Amino acid sequence: MTRTEYPWLLPSALAGHELPGHPGRARRTVRDWAVDIALFLCAAAVGTAALAAIEADHTTPDAVVFADSLLGAAACCALWVRRRWPVAVACGLTVLSLVEPVAAGAMLIAVFSLAVHRPFKQVAVVGVGTLVVAPVQPMLRPDPGTSFVASTVIGVLLVLLMLSWGMVVRSRRHLVVTLRERAHRAEAEAALRAEKAQRLAREAIAREMHDVLAHRLTLLSVHAGALEFRPDAPPAEVGRAAGVIRDSAHEALQDLREIIGVLRAPEEGDEGNRPQPTLVTLEALIDESRSAGMEVSLDTTVADPAQVPAATGRTVYRIAQEALTNARKHAPGAPVRVAVTGGPGDGLTIEVGNPAPTEPFEPVPGSGQGLIGLTERASLAGGSLEHGPRPEGGFTVLARLPWPA
Repeated sequence: MTRTEYPWLLPSALAGHELPGHPGRARRTVRDWAVDIALFLCAAAVGTAALAAIEADHTTPDAVVFADSLLGAAACCALWVRRRWPVAVACGLTVLSLVEPVAAGAMLIAVFSLAVHRPFKQVAVVGVGTLVVAPVQPMLRPDPGTSFVASTVIGVLLVLLMLSWGMVVRSRRHLVVTLRERAHRAEAEAALRAEKAQRLAREAIAREMHDVLAHRLTLLSVHAGALEFRPDAPPAEVGRAAGVIRDSAHEALQDLREIIGVLRAPEEGDEGNRPQPTLVTLEALIDESRSAGMEVSLDTTVADPAQVPAATGRTVYRIAQEALTNARKHAPGAPVRVAVTGGPGDGLTIEVGNPAPTEPFEPVPGSGQGLIGLTERASLAGGSLEHGPRPEGGFTVLARLPWPA
């Protein structure tokens, strides 16, 4: 992540500054102008004080004083380009300050800017050079009011102070940039996690709607088709079919209300929180299919269905429901056998199979996503599911689910 890609990550203190890993030169901001003007005035004030001390020494020729004035002004003006060429400006002003006391203030500011804008290796090289030549200027142009040792110590301390201050500012700015980048990255990751959670929730809702509503709507389709093709059926049979259609439509609406209820906020009401199906309600599902005209047999070796874990029992129920729905769609009139076996520690096995239909029929349209959803549901429960046609004709769905001891 670079400043060019995410310019808003940099604080205003970094505007116009070039840092390692952030190539390019930004436009100078109002804050940069204010800082540059303030530093220019500070360098000019130090140079003016040094020039006044030189003028107070009447032994200095006027030509030298004039040259000091020009070189001091040039040193102060050089600070305006220190952001772009910090190493060159710092080296140049260091060399100039060897013979020019008026440039000392500008040299210290250039060293400070170098420590802010450049990595430690470059700062160390230039800083060592500046410290090495610190005694040269008091030797060439000594201050009458200060001893050589005092001038050298003061010069070394000022250089060390500026270098340390500059590196502290640089470290703080890097810390701010890093924290802002981390915050931006955390926000992006949180958005991705939220999007993934929403996608998984939509998939779960779609799977549940398919598993629940497909069963109900298939019952409606079968009985409505029977009424359409047998308009002369006995009134009792027509009434029974109409009752099944009414009950199936009512159950479909209830199931739809239950599924949509998960999309509501908790404070919007809890209607639709009906008990979830388990292995205990499997017989009711079989009876419902029989009432629709299907020939269904149930073989179970589970002694106490209530002892089956709720999640496992619900998975068995959904598998049986989808398998019966598919049999009703693709093999109407064929007998269906549902077998549930197993126990604690051994796991549960559910097998739903039917032979090939013997009479021609008009198939109910389907998308084929139900078996995919069942496979995912079995995998989420820690089991497995297999499905496919029989060699002698027909279809079988076989699922194995864990049942801890």
